[in-house]
Formats: sequence, structure tokens, C-alpha cells
Amino acid sequence: MSYSGRMQKSLYMSTFYAPRGRNRIFDLGIQIAQMYLSPFDKLIGVIGDSGSGKSVLIRGMFPGLELSNDDDGVNVRPLPILDQDYETGFFTPHTYHLDIRFEMGFTQPHELADAIMKAVRRGKRVVVEHFDLIYPFLPTNANLLIGVGEQILVTRPNPFGPFPAAIAKQCQASLKYRLMAHTAEDLCEFCLPKAEMDRAAHDDIHHGFILAFPNYEPDIDLNELEKKVQELIARDVSVDYVDESHITIDGHLHECTGPRTHVPTAGKVKEFRLVKRFLKDHFNKRYLLIGCIGEDSMENTRRLSNMDEDIN
Repeated sequence: MSYSGRMQKSLYMSTFYAPRGRNRIFDLGIQIAQMYLSPFDKLIGVIGDSGSGKSVLIRGMFPGLELSNDDDGVNVRPLPILDQDYETGFFTPHTYHLDIRFEMGFTQPHELADAIMKAVRRGKRVVVEHFDLIYPFLPTNANLLIGVGEQILVTRPNPFGPFPAAIAKQCQASLKYRLMAHTAEDLCEFCLPKAEMDRAAHDDIHHGFILAFPNYEPDIDLNELEKKVQELIARDVSVDYVDESHITIDGHLHECTGPRTHVPTAGKVKEFRLVKRFLKDHFNKRYLLIGCIGEDSMENTRRLSNMDEDIN
């Protein structure tokens, strides 16, 4: 058995930060497929609430896969996995996709479960969103189970778990922090000078975000920036989806690479704080602006403020 095969067999759970930008989620999907997906995996379960980025992650893992619920709201009909008897010959799909939450509005769960297992028995691969909703009707767990919340969890269940309900509970509890962090990140960008906003890159931390500025430290008053963002939060301004590259903040157009991953209004961002100095990422020659959200934001900003000046 190869090293990768041994690693697959012993996998319990791997955890990644869930990126907020569309391209970054694509890239992580590619990475997860390369590291964890086996040619013998026939049933892939994906769990996470709306807006968590499940569909984008799936597109990264399975390039070219036709999703039955694409991001523009176009739903494939008839659902291909329910029409298997009519799909014969060379050009039949190798991989099926279905969104259980949506399909349960049209088809009984036991019918969906029967179609999934029929495809698996035929040697097809089935990628199932909201897998936790169909699992009680299936005779087996997924070969590979992926949860999307503030983190992305990748696990290869055995008869003793992990089980979909536990993954779903963990993802649902953590997603709110990702939505708050992304909204706070965009509010910060919205308040930055345009030249600084244009050169900022994005990175992730637990219950927060990073804006990274290459080569030289920005001339930004962090106390003033924090005050401006907190004023937007206090006014509870709207944060609305426009298209796949833009949102509006308080009615003003703002470029965003993850426009669906937000809280609906700024007032839902809780306990926003900035670290009051730029941390220098010496290895990558970047200066990091760090924001924290949630009930532990004061502790996190204090801890980060006391770090050594250079991050190696």
C-alpha cells in the first residue's frame, strides 16, 4: 500500500480554515481532492448551512461537475440521478450531484436514498449536499464526509463515526463567526483609503481576519479605523449581495470575492476589535492588520498585541 493509501486509511479528521473568497475556496477544494479523495470513494457527503460555500468547494474538488443547484438558482430538471434508467451508453454521467435540502421539497427522502444507493451500486460517484438530512434513510455513511462552517472538516468515517449529525452541529455552531469575520473584514476595507484597500491581501485566523499589506507598513490610524467600523456596526447598516464580485455596504457598491458569506446587517457583528499595531510577517515581507470578533475578541487582540514584533 502506498504512503497516501496508508494516510487515507488512518485519517480521522483534518481541519482547515474556511476561506471567504471564492477563488481561495476553489483552491482549497482542489487541495482537499488531491490529498484525501480516493478513486474508490463513491459517496461524498457535504454538510453546511446556506452561504457557507459548499457549492464552491464542490466545484473546486470536482471541476466540470454539473451541480443540480447552481449559484444562479438554476436547478437541473429532471434530476439526473432520478433518471438513471434512461442514461445508458458511453456518455452517462460518472458523478452525480444533488442538494438534499432542495430536493426534499419535490421527492420523498426514501426515493432519494434509493436513487443514491442505486448509483453507488452501478459504480457511480454521488456528491450529496446536506448529507446529514438523508443519512437516516441510507444503509451506510459517506466514504468521505466534509463539513463547512468557520473551519472545513474532512473526515473518513468508520462504523463508529464521526456521524453526520455531529459534523452538522459543529459546523452550524461555528459558521456565525465566519460570517461575522467576513463582514467585519469588508467593513474595514470599506473604511480604508482606496490605494491601501487595492493592495491588501486576505488571510484567516480563528474568530477574525487578516488584511496583509506587502513591502511597507500602511499609514493608517488603527484607532480611527476601528472607530469608523464600530460606527457602521452601531448604525446597523445593510450588507447586501449584488453579484459574484460585489456587495453593497450602506447602499455603496463594494468589491467582494465572497459576496454570499456575510451577516445581513453590520449590527450582527459582535465584539469587533482591531489589534492596535501592524504585525510584521518577516518571512513573507508583509504587514498584517488583524481584526477579531466574538466573545473572545478582547482576549485575542490582547494576546496578539503582546506577540513579538516579527512573525517568522
